[in-house]
Amino acid sequence: MDIWNNLIGGFVTAGTPINLLWAFVGCAIGTAIGVLPGLGPAVTVAMLLPITTQVEPTASMIFFAGIYYGAMYGGSTTSILLNTPGETGTMVTALEGFKMAKNGRAGAALATAAIGSFVAGTVATILVTLFAPVLAQFAVKLGPPEYFCLMLLAFITVSAVLGKSTLRGMTALFLGLAIGLIGLDQITGQVRYTAGVPEFLDGIEVVLVAVGLFAVGEALYNALYEGRSSQTMNKVTRVHMTGQEWRRSWPAWLRGTAIGFPFGTIPAGGSEIPTFLSYATERKLSRHKEEFGTTGAIEGVAGPEAANNAAVTATLVPLLTLGIPTSVTAAILLSALQNYGIQAGPQLFETSSTLVWALIASLYIGNVMLLVLNLPMVGLWVKLLKIPRSQLYAGILIFATVGVYGMRQSSFDLFLMYGIGLVGILMRRYDFPTAPVIVGMILGPMAEAQMRNALSIGEGRWTVFVERPMSAVLLAVVVAVLVLPRLAKHWSGRRALA
Repeated sequence: MDIWNNLIGGFVTAGTPINLLWAFVGCAIGTAIGVLPGLGPAVTVAMLLPITTQVEPTASMIFFAGIYYGAMYGGSTTSILLNTPGETGTMVTALEGFKMAKNGRAGAALATAAIGSFVAGTVATILVTLFAPVLAQFAVKLGPPEYFCLMLLAFITVSAVLGKSTLRGMTALFLGLAIGLIGLDQITGQVRYTAGVPEFLDGIEVVLVAVGLFAVGEALYNALYEGRSSQTMNKVTRVHMTGQEWRRSWPAWLRGTAIGFPFGTIPAGGSEIPTFLSYATERKLSRHKEEFGTTGAIEGVAGPEAANNAAVTATLVPLLTLGIPTSVTAAILLSALQNYGIQAGPQLFETSSTLVWALIASLYIGNVMLLVLNLPMVGLWVKLLKIPRSQLYAGILIFATVGVYGMRQSSFDLFLMYGIGLVGILMRRYDFPTAPVIVGMILGPMAEAQMRNALSIGEGRWTVFVERPMSAVLLAVVVAVLVLPRLAKHWSGRRALA
């Protein structure tokens, strides 16, 4: 009963006109930021941190939270329409969403992304309300061996599912792992694989590589291999989902939410792992496998978008109950709290209960605001596809150039982005998947650090990964993912011969 009384009190606080205005402005800014590659919610919140000296704590946290989950909504728009992910969490959306857009189904893709985000965000917020302390207690029990095995599972799943063949998928994955090693060693501080280039000391930005592979690679590939015609993309036939698309979407929304929420509570790669795992799950379970990678499968948009937003909402669990940020943006939100002299942790629900419950209530309000903002604009966004193809791809190149240059105002980044774009052309030309490159780049350094920490715990013994129950279970799942499909194929071949 205390939970519901506190939540009602939170709605009373969040529902004041000034707090509603801050929530709306945050959602609107977040949606716009999500569309722009290179900025992202972390940079935006960091730039706006000075307002914490002028604005009341509850209002500013509602504003920052609105930017955070608004950016996740907005990032799907350019992923679907232009194959240009605004955020790393929306990269998977581009895989099927852009193909749907090219085949006249951009409206359905945008609609399932918006509604799926709303469903996942709402369900995840309810779970945050009910089970935040319990989930945080479970998450804090996981150690480096479990995190490493979890990332190993992500590597195997992604490389096996996303490529035309496992070999091509693994090749792309190892390319991403190699890129992720460039820069300073996280533990020893040693310089690695920089070739004496000072700009590589801080590593290579994930967004830069994503924009280079997806946006620049797509634009240049079309210029070289798809002809120089001035025709537009395939005509948009409708801007809403059909009954069949609704039936295919809602199970994917629920599965994506179930996959995404637990990942948000642990520091294991943010929303990237659950979105890729959700995509792999939908591709395995779908009855329309022929649509994946060809005309675009709506489940491949619905599931990852739900997983992304569920994971984003779930980051509040460890942030509020343990004071542990599981993403860059959550870390900046933590610093915003500290600017007010508020210490996140187990005592926060007692010492600052008004702020906490108003923030949770604002998640419900913000999800409704984002749905109202995004759904009516589906028809407006799809008008982008009426632009002649040559002009559209020229615009994408300009858009990508401005976004990447805006990250660090570095001309070196621009040369690097276009160099990566040329690699993207070759990967498309020879059917190598680009998504595993991003997975390897994001998770490679984290997996390396967790593996080394795990070996330190085990005093150099590799058996540490099978001595702990959870890591042993995860390793068993990895083996099953590798072995079972091949055994099934072998036995089906023997039955066919018999």
